[in-house]
Parts: sequence; C-alpha cells; structure tokens
Amino acid sequence: MLNMALYKREMKGSIKLLVIFGAVITMYVSIIIGMYDPELMKTLDGFVEAMPEFMASVGMKAHAATLLGFMVSYLYGFILLIFPMLFCILRGNALIAKYVDKGSMALLTAAPVKRRTIAFTQMKVLISGIVLLILYSTGLELVCAGSGFPGELDVTALLMLNGGLLCLHLFIGSICFLSSCLFSDTKYSVAAGAGIPIFMYVLQMLANVGGDAEKAKYFTFFTLFNPDGILAGEGQAAAGIFILLAGAAVLYALGIMIFDRKDLHL
Repeated sequence: MLNMALYKREMKGSIKLLVIFGAVITMYVSIIIGMYDPELMKTLDGFVEAMPEFMASVGMKAHAATLLGFMVSYLYGFILLIFPMLFCILRGNALIAKYVDKGSMALLTAAPVKRRTIAFTQMKVLISGIVLLILYSTGLELVCAGSGFPGELDVTALLMLNGGLLCLHLFIGSICFLSSCLFSDTKYSVAAGAGIPIFMYVLQMLANVGGDAEKAKYFTFFTLFNPDGILAGEGQAAAGIFILLAGAAVLYALGIMIFDRKDLHL
C-alpha cells in the first residue's frame, strides 16, 4: 500500500520541520540536563516554590532525587510534549487537507494510485516524522546524561518512558491526520487538528495545579501518559499507554477510510 515515490518526496518536506524542532529540543534538553547539579537544582527548586501553581501547571516539581526524576520534572511536562505536538499539527495538516484545499490532490489522484495508498503513505510520513523526533530526543538524552553524569541515568527506565511518550504523540498525530482527512478546507483541518490537542493540554495544565481544577484530568488524554507511574511500574500507567496506542491505530485507520470514500470535488 506504500507509494515509495510519494513517501520520499513527503519525507523531504518533513526535513525542515524536523531540523527546526530537533534544534529546539537539543537546546532545551542539553541545558536542562546540564543543570543537574546540587546548587543549580536549589535555584530551580526555588522557582518551583516561589511560583508553585505556574510551575505545577507545566509539570515541574521540586526536589527530584535522581537524574531521571529531574528530567521528568523539567522536560516531560512541557518541552517534550509541546514541540513534538506542534510537529504533528503542522505536518498532519500539510499531508492531506492542504493538498485538497489547493487543488493539488487532483494531481495525486490522477496517477494510477489508489486513494487508500495515498492516505496510507501520508500516514506513514507523519508516523515516520514522529518516530524520528522521539528517537532523536532519546539519543540526545542518552548522550547528554552519559557525558555529563556517567552511570547516573537509568537507561531502561528512560527507554520505557520514551516508549510511552512515543505512543502519546502517535495518538496526537492520529487526531491531526484524521482531521486532515475529514476536512477539505485547511482552516477546519487546523481548527480541529490543532484545537483538540491544545485544548487537551490546557486541561492537563489545570489538572496539574490541583484543587478543584484537578478534576480536569478526567477530560484530557494527556492524563493517560503518566511519567511517574511508568517509572514506578504501575499497571494503570501501562494501561494508559496501551489505550493511547490502540486509539492511535483506530484513528489512523478511520482517517484512511474517510479519505478513501469522501467526495473531493476535484
């Protein structure tokens, strides 16, 4: 079902975004891991204690006991959620809806290639980009932690954590892909593909603050990705990751089916 010519062309179109987000992630990951120092940690903990609600809203917690715990507190509540999510939003819209909106989809469908093959190929482009971004982030974390603090990082736990992170972003990507397949106008595709994940993240921020706002966690899929639970080996955290992965598979398949059957008005 994969059209290799289309796949290669679209992957070239992903390179610019991957480089940009990779560079941003490189900056934040290298700086934050480099801050794993007793004196600097006291400064960061001071910020958390001075602005507890704001810092909690982006998942930052004080008094991390290990290097991986420190990374979870300062990377997995905002940096490694937001930037891959932005990649999903930007790339997801450009793969289907943008072609239809500009009338360029006529060129693709005019070729002897089935619609389902086109949609499947574009899905593979999006998934490949997400996987590359998470793999790069993982490798970068390993290099930064290994060079700065040899022997202090629990590599197995990090790989499990980033496996869960990958499932989360595959699910976000599936929302963007489904929106791109469902709507022929990019403004609607972006509104749904970007609006839903961003709204869900805002709910997660509210839930992190605690108090009455904590109930918001029941209305956002970000709750299914629980870094602390993954590191603790909790069954509920593993179940959340499985739900994200299964949900992603369903939404990607639904997107392909919708695109295969929709009237494109070409």
